[in-house]
Amino acid sequence: MNLTDQNYAQYKLVQEMMDTIDVVKGFDPGKTKNIAQKIKTIGKLLMTGEGSSRIFPAKNAIRKCMKWGLDLQLATDGSRQSAQYDLSKFAVFCASNSGRTKEVVLLAKKLAAEGNDNRFCLSANAGTILEEACTETFVLNCGWEQAVAATKSVVEQALFYESILWNIMGEDNKKACDELTAMVEQALTMKIDEKITQAAANAPTIYFAGYNDGVAEELTLKTNEITRKKSDFLEGTYAVHGIEEVMDADDVVFVVDPIDEEIEKFQEVLVKGVGLKVVAIADRDTPFDTIKIPAAGELAPYVYLCAGWNILVEIGMVLKINLDKPERARKVGNEFMG
Repeated sequence: MNLTDQNYAQYKLVQEMMDTIDVVKGFDPGKTKNIAQKIKTIGKLLMTGEGSSRIFPAKNAIRKCMKWGLDLQLATDGSRQSAQYDLSKFAVFCASNSGRTKEVVLLAKKLAAEGNDNRFCLSANAGTILEEACTETFVLNCGWEQAVAATKSVVEQALFYESILWNIMGEDNKKACDELTAMVEQALTMKIDEKITQAAANAPTIYFAGYNDGVAEELTLKTNEITRKKSDFLEGTYAVHGIEEVMDADDVVFVVDPIDEEIEKFQEVLVKGVGLKVVAIADRDTPFDTIKIPAAGELAPYVYLCAGWNILVEIGMVLKINLDKPERARKVGNEFMG
């Protein structure tokens, strides 16, 4: 996709996806330096929100924290479920771009009533109901999105949470963000093989498999919003542990950053067994049809996510869908009206 072609440029969704380039370029990891030290002292952080405000931002941070072996407990769940937990010893980030998401606002109010002063708001807007219920607010620089499907805000939220970890470790990754900018642009604008796009457009169901770091799961949600197609997230090897029984040969499975040791099983069960098309999104060659992205090291999840957006836009274009306006999905899923 690109903004020089009016077929793409007419959509706010595409414009906002492309805005992600400047979001990454302009991100300042230093903005979380103070809150990082507070969270380090507390030692426990719950990142909550609904939908895209939680899936990739929180799960990417959790994977990184576990992978890097930090002495920090990170967790995530939706706001209703989180409201059932004893969070008295946790710092809690409540993420809502609108600052009006009902479930998130009610959780923040509950924490306030319980005397938990470590409740923080992460939003694209200032002066919201959620801000009133929290002790400190951090406003994203990306601004309010006009398309229903959240995009650039997802990346900034993820960078925000990950930068907390960077600051806890004493690392300044501003240079890494600058280097990531060109890779994100490449992922967003790279040419997608028309055979892959057409196969996905014709598929009854589009599956995304991969790590439980929010990338494949977020792309599953975006598939619903952008292409209006049924989709499912298959964590790890879930794709070869039973669901193949109900898969169709016309379905497509996108495997994000496939684990080398699992490739043979995917070939055996999905390609040979079910007879469906498997497409890898990877920074290296694979035995599958591969959408190859630049190698970004620890920041690769952001590039994988942007490549996935690119694919979904191309599918939507083939299907001649209004990318900005799903028929049922709303910008604020459940707005607090109290």
